[in-house]
Amino acid sequence: MRFLFILGVFASSLGRMTAMAPSVTQYVNPLMGTATLWTPEELGYIRTEEKRAWGAETFPGAALPNAMVQLTPVTMYRSGSGYQYEDNMIYGFAHTSKGHWNLLHLPILPVTAEGRPRPDSYRSLFRHTEEEARPGYYRVLLDRYHVNAELTSTLRCGFHRYTYPEGSQRQILIDIARSNNMPRRWELKQTGTNTFEGFQDGEGRIYFHAELSEDIENIEETGGAGNVGQGPRSEQGTRNREQGGWGRPIAMVKLKEPRANRPVELKIGFSFVSIENAKQNLEAELAGKTFEQVRNEANDIWNDVLGHIRVEGGTEAERSMLYSTLYRVFLFPHLRTDVNGEHRNDAGEVVKTDYRYYTNPSFWDTYRNKLILLGMITPDVAADIIRSCIERGEGRGGYMPSFFHGDHASTFVAGSWLRGIRDFDLRRAYALMLKNATVPGRGGRPYLDEYLERGWIAEKDTVNVRTENEYKGSVTKTVEYAYDDYATALVARELKDKKNEKMLLRHSQNYKNLFDASTGFWRGKVIRDGIASWIEDFRPNYPYYQYMYREADAWNSLFFAPHDPQGMVALYPSKQAVEQKLDSLFSVPCGGYEAWNLTGYLGTYCHGNQPGHSLPFTYYFIDRQEKAQHVLNILLHDYYGMGSDGLAYAGMDDAGEMSAWYALNAIGIYTYSPADPEYIVTVPLFNRVHFTLGSGQSFDIVREGKGEKIQSVTIGGKPLGGWFVRHSDLAAGKELRITVGQ
Repeated sequence: MRFLFILGVFASSLGRMTAMAPSVTQYVNPLMGTATLWTPEELGYIRTEEKRAWGAETFPGAALPNAMVQLTPVTMYRSGSGYQYEDNMIYGFAHTSKGHWNLLHLPILPVTAEGRPRPDSYRSLFRHTEEEARPGYYRVLLDRYHVNAELTSTLRCGFHRYTYPEGSQRQILIDIARSNNMPRRWELKQTGTNTFEGFQDGEGRIYFHAELSEDIENIEETGGAGNVGQGPRSEQGTRNREQGGWGRPIAMVKLKEPRANRPVELKIGFSFVSIENAKQNLEAELAGKTFEQVRNEANDIWNDVLGHIRVEGGTEAERSMLYSTLYRVFLFPHLRTDVNGEHRNDAGEVVKTDYRYYTNPSFWDTYRNKLILLGMITPDVAADIIRSCIERGEGRGGYMPSFFHGDHASTFVAGSWLRGIRDFDLRRAYALMLKNATVPGRGGRPYLDEYLERGWIAEKDTVNVRTENEYKGSVTKTVEYAYDDYATALVARELKDKKNEKMLLRHSQNYKNLFDASTGFWRGKVIRDGIASWIEDFRPNYPYYQYMYREADAWNSLFFAPHDPQGMVALYPSKQAVEQKLDSLFSVPCGGYEAWNLTGYLGTYCHGNQPGHSLPFTYYFIDRQEKAQHVLNILLHDYYGMGSDGLAYAGMDDAGEMSAWYALNAIGIYTYSPADPEYIVTVPLFNRVHFTLGSGQSFDIVREGKGEKIQSVTIGGKPLGGWFVRHSDLAAGKELRITVGQ
């Protein structure tokens, strides 16, 4: 009987594994997040500005996880990722993209002489019915030139395949002087019968070496629109010009008459070190490989990464959104190490390391969830990102790198180490983190001297502040520095630095110092005649880009103390007062103020920007978990896949933060306090989630029943005390079972 029981369990498990075996990349839609919100109902205000509100600013092109290159169509420069779904013109296919108005290196466009491209007019119409996007692959038909363009990629190389009309005069336009970073220097030269190479400046100098499947007749360089004259033309030779006054040139690669009617293939390797390294990267990653082989390898890589999460149940739409958002988690940061181990550091020096060097994460955006989720599945990448930050910090004045606003590398370091990612020097990281927390200076936390002196940061004493005015962001910085201090204290505890641990934990309570009990909001203060006083012009639903709050209003700056939720709740007279505040947040309409990066409102709560993304969970700490889940369900189902085409997010993806919020909540766990090695339990969308960590250990999350109220939670068959499940229990393979009801 025991044998039959074991056999039955094995057969059941095998059946489940077989059911989960098909590729998960079939569910990924790289076009998700490329559309913009337009209607007042979706935006939360009536548009009066000519510029578009922010979409998710994602790109649909071909890329591998955390790669050096991203091949993607450009429909508009200086517009986030460079691609907007509602556009109908393509300027070229760039080779880097992130979604933050930078990059888009070396745009290339296949053209024909019959299409009559000119320096001031070469973009092509395209139709979405002739567009296809898959992980590691992108295709579109360029109507103006009747060219079918296909893109795929490796870590450091792009692979283009162009099918031209039979009998056409085939050309390749290289927009050598254009990117989102407005390059001032570039170089392009033909180096062989079918090769060219060079570099382009713009957020670092990127070098390239390209090989064509057809011979080159010549390369001509012509001046851009508005030029007084045109630059020199030559079959070969170097192009090296300053942009100022000379105009923006383009280069036209003319191909010889084809020996046969076949697609033109362009392989191009990149490096941030040298042309020689770009050539080595090309040889290592693309030599002897066909387009289909590279495309299939890209799909396999994505299937391996995304396949760490397998689900049963849920709708087709929910599975598609889960894997489309999970896909976004792994596109940034970007690799900067060449195949020979070299990279260029912040000082411009070429160095060689035994780890992969990555760009800085978008810490303010992604410390909340994305970096932890990335580390759960690819811990080796997370460790190398931290090692890159250590190198960068030690070469930059001894401060741990930050991004945009605040600090937050401390959260990533603490959260990664405490989850078992140990392949980096914690003491070196801690030295940088501690300096961030205790030593004012260039490269460290802004206004840290005020924070250390008083425990809070004063706002600029001014009046009539408009949404777009940027000052100190004093409230946001104060409460976030307090959380960063807590994260640094966790590392101090690991390293037995008790003195600094005690000091940092004391500082972690500074989040209370700007709480205004008379209004129930965190509110800015000014120093006037040596006396601190609340800012009088206080409108809780008025949004600011950086006055008191960073890209938020007072409502969306509520309840931020992930390390001390009970202490936060205790600031209010009762749990009922907190509940009333939350109910108003999610139900009372926002003020309708126009702010192009604050979109997608549920009541006054703005899901379209990250400062408030932990707010729904506050209900847990006043014993109203079902209300939290009600809000989470609305956001999961109505605030992703928005717009007329179903391709918009409520707001900007922010390098994967918005996507990670969805993916984690969809599977039933969320990084409420990412520095702590635990997750708050939510109601998953799926009956069963099978999660394989990067260590190889797997665990299951099982949902029993339907509804929003969690009736019981067990971990490894034992009741879970509270709402947080420890990472160590999941890493030990224990099943998390969540029983829900109405």
